[in-house]
Amino acid sequence: MRSKRVLLKLSGESFCDGSSSISQKCLLRTVEEIKHAISRGVELSIVVGAGNIWRGVGKFIERVTADKMGMLATVMNALALNEALLKAKIKAIVLCASGVSSFVEDFSVEKAINYIELGYVVIFAGGTGNPYFTTDTTAALRAAEIKTDVLLKATQVDGVYSADPKKDKGAIKYDFLTFKEAINKQLKVMDSQAFSLCEQTNISIIVFDFYKDGNLKKVLCGEKIGTSISKNSNEYKLS
Repeated sequence: MRSKRVLLKLSGESFCDGSSSISQKCLLRTVEEIKHAISRGVELSIVVGAGNIWRGVGKFIERVTADKMGMLATVMNALALNEALLKAKIKAIVLCASGVSSFVEDFSVEKAINYIELGYVVIFAGGTGNPYFTTDTTAALRAAEIKTDVLLKATQVDGVYSADPKKDKGAIKYDFLTFKEAINKQLKVMDSQAFSLCEQTNISIIVFDFYKDGNLKKVLCGEKIGTSISKNSNEYKLS
């Protein structure tokens, strides 16, 4: 059996600790989680968000310009993560869709797959390269392009709930969902475009608490962590 190919979607919040936009402590923790993942022979790629640096539209900045700024902010996070991985002796490379070739390599599907097969952790930056698309949609798109087995959505809660569990004590956790259920219930863990694209390409999503140490390894070992989202309401397991 070939190695499992996994795409991990990291939010910008995974890079910060409240005191700085990009925290060394957060980076080192993320690197440790990634080290456990690739030690299992997983082919890992990552899409990074940028909420720690840029939150989008302001009153004096138009949407298209704001989205371009967000795409540039993902490059900053990708460069920081790449540096941390290299210092940990993990082969890594940043591929960007937004044309900053003096800093990182331009993205192409062929290049990405080649690096993955050579054992690199590939970090995708620059979003889709177009405004109006979130980094969640980027994750779904890249997962389809590189023929990923599963998309892992890293969050700060232990799965998908009917409402924000931090605000609503009556929120119900879902163990399994179909893409149609996630869209119809207007669940905010990912945008509907990301759900629709994963449904079209038959790529399951596992939403899990990335901030609990060891959870990424548990997901990769096939333990029941978080919420599985697929075409049918069945649990998706990596093993």
